Amino acid sequence: MLERLANHQYYCFLDGYSGFFQIPIHPDDQEKTTFTCPYGTYAYRRMPFGLCNAPATFQRCMMSIFTDLIEEIMEVFMDDFSVYGSSFESCLGKSWKSATEM
Repeated sequence: MLERLANHQYYCFLDGYSGFFQIPIHPDDQEKTTFTCPYGTYAYRRMPFGLCNAPATFQRCMMSIFTDLIEEIMEVFMDDFSVYGSSFESCLGKSWKSATEM
């Protein structure tokens, strides 16, 4: 990944802020995220950051969404996206294309 990024002059770095919370948890598995606090007992409906398999699940989801763009115009590492190009206009256009895939 770093070798592919190193050969370009322009980069756009995007952050998938709260990306983990965009992935729903199957209803049968929600009880596995149950926690109790002074206000009651709750279970997550969306994948929180901190579950043992959450990073791998999120990475797999991002790889499946951007499969046709990875290694061509962008790289994905967890919730960080690096779009690259040889010119500013090229990088900007590729950033727009990757944003529309989301």
